[in-house]
Amino acid sequence: MDEGKLKTAVIGLNEGGRLLLKAARELDYFEIEAVADKDTKLAGRIATECECASYDDYRQLVVQNQLDCLLVAAGMHACEEHIRTAIKRKFNVLKLAPAARNFEEAAEIVKLAEQQETKYAVANPYRFAPSFVAFREFLEQGGIEQVFLITAFCNVGDSPLPAWQTDPKLAGGGVLLHNCYQIVDQIVCNYPMPQQVHALNMNQASDKQQRLYLAEDTALLTMKFTDTLIGHVTAIRRSGLGPREEYLRIYGKDKVVTVSSTELTISDGAGDTSKESVYENDPLRNMTELLENFARSIILPDNNEFSGTGRQNLRNMAVIEAAYLSARTGFPEQPGRILQMAPGSAGAAKDA
Repeated sequence: MDEGKLKTAVIGLNEGGRLLLKAARELDYFEIEAVADKDTKLAGRIATECECASYDDYRQLVVQNQLDCLLVAAGMHACEEHIRTAIKRKFNVLKLAPAARNFEEAAEIVKLAEQQETKYAVANPYRFAPSFVAFREFLEQGGIEQVFLITAFCNVGDSPLPAWQTDPKLAGGGVLLHNCYQIVDQIVCNYPMPQQVHALNMNQASDKQQRLYLAEDTALLTMKFTDTLIGHVTAIRRSGLGPREEYLRIYGKDKVVTVSSTELTISDGAGDTSKESVYENDPLRNMTELLENFARSIILPDNNEFSGTGRQNLRNMAVIEAAYLSARTGFPEQPGRILQMAPGSAGAAKDA
């Protein structure tokens, strides 16, 4: 590191990658050394703006630079082996959610990072969004008692979709993995691991054979946490269904709490709102705070734990893996059993 700055590169200059880059440039912690994207012209243009090196080959960026941080926005299908190489070269890696294409892949990368004594972390911006921060504080203060039902809804809306995300082999999953990861993360980091998950999913392909080769665009999953707490998630990713809509709702003894990226609402048992707080949803602000937390966890690790370690995210991946397994088997599945397959699974529970 030069004068406390982390030598940093960004892989993948899609919307998420450009947001990562912009946030990193807002902070004094990072020195941008290189950027990479399969679109050579895009990579060159952004490299010129950042006065850094440009690559259209992710491997070349990793092997030709000695970095402190690698920020990854590219799909795992395009850079998984390069992430492993970066970790072996002692780069700290921060990847945009999801953590990986499946639980096994995530667990292997987390294990490798721990062996190399470096960081593999996942960017979950909702952990830094003001509305969700206020939600977590509300829960920690005991603002709602005897919670018995957790519901979540995610309609992705008409946002553009890269072609590879329709292919389950390349993407690992569809709407649940790639579009509902943040909501699943909020459930898992605020409540116990579900004992059971039962899921259904489908896609809009009319031909049965074709459906086998497309990732799901609609999913339902139910969760049993305890004998007195259950939940469900509804996920939709289809065109023509209006703007994006996403929220998490918690039902307790005498209160209902609803949180989205812009609001936190508390209602009484009769449905009358007792408190409604509105927040600005600023993705750049959220990502900047997230990157600041990540940088501090590298520079001063004893005093700054990153909120979103790879080990913590194995819990999210276990729930999602259980959902996909249940959709195939038609039976409830147990995320806890999947989590136990990861090396150091006892540590996973400790990190929760």
